[in-house]
Amino acid sequence: MVVGVDGSESSAQAARWATAEAARLAAPVHLLLVNDDPAREAFAKQTVHDLAERCRLDHPELNITADVDDGHPAAELIHRSDAALLLVVGSRGHGAFRDALLGSISTSVAAHARCPVVVVRGHETESGPVVVGVDNSTGSRTALHYAFEAANRRHTELVAVQALPDTYFTGSAYPQPDRRDLHDRADLHLSEQLSGWCADYPDVPIRREVAAQHPVTALCDAARHAQLLVVGHRGHGGFAGLLLGSVANGVLHHAPCPVAIVRAAPPDRRTRPGRRSPALRRDQASGELRQTAR
Repeated sequence: MVVGVDGSESSAQAARWATAEAARLAAPVHLLLVNDDPAREAFAKQTVHDLAERCRLDHPELNITADVDDGHPAAELIHRSDAALLLVVGSRGHGAFRDALLGSISTSVAAHARCPVVVVRGHETESGPVVVGVDNSTGSRTALHYAFEAANRRHTELVAVQALPDTYFTGSAYPQPDRRDLHDRADLHLSEQLSGWCADYPDVPIRREVAAQHPVTALCDAARHAQLLVVGHRGHGGFAGLLLGSVANGVLHHAPCPVAIVRAAPPDRRTRPGRRSPALRRDQASGELRQTAR
């Protein structure tokens, strides 16, 4: 698990969230500070060392490492995502290395990383549900898998949110579908999408929500008291374009809790020469995600 840090409180919050998640996964954690000023090399090393020590105090059972690298923050974090189980960043940076994790960097990382990304923002809580946006796209199905795993690890409820189609809101001179019928069909479709996962995760309570709202509003409202909000990298249904333009900015900048961005891995994904890329596999006995090399 790779955590981008920059000395800001936002990145410290990201490190706290990441170590708590790593404890659930029994995964190692690597804190990375990308420094573009050679004159600050010693200060950068001290900054990341101090944060690593605080994380070790909270979770002495974890293998926590830290280092400083050169380059552009987004580019280096995206590069590290090739071999990462999860990439975690704060939502903004205001520390001595204030340019490292500003909103535009976090957004770029979320859009281009090749592993799941969590942007840590809003409240920190160990209670409340996991919320997931559903739209029947490939990205949505990958997000559902991630969300069920997250809810299972946390022993909490999963809230699945499906937006109504645009025809619900669009006025026209032509006869419009009955709104109650649209709602009922969307709820039935949502139930069908969840049915197989419910069988795989019988211990995860499920709540369905069909939202007659803009996707960003629906997701943020549902996540008001959530531990985590999970969305696919992009969708082609009720959440079309979720990580494109204003909708992406809405979710990443206004969600009241950490946001997990999960992209479907391409079938021809390869490991870089000399590097081993971790995969998520479900342990048959515990149902937990485990890291393996492929």
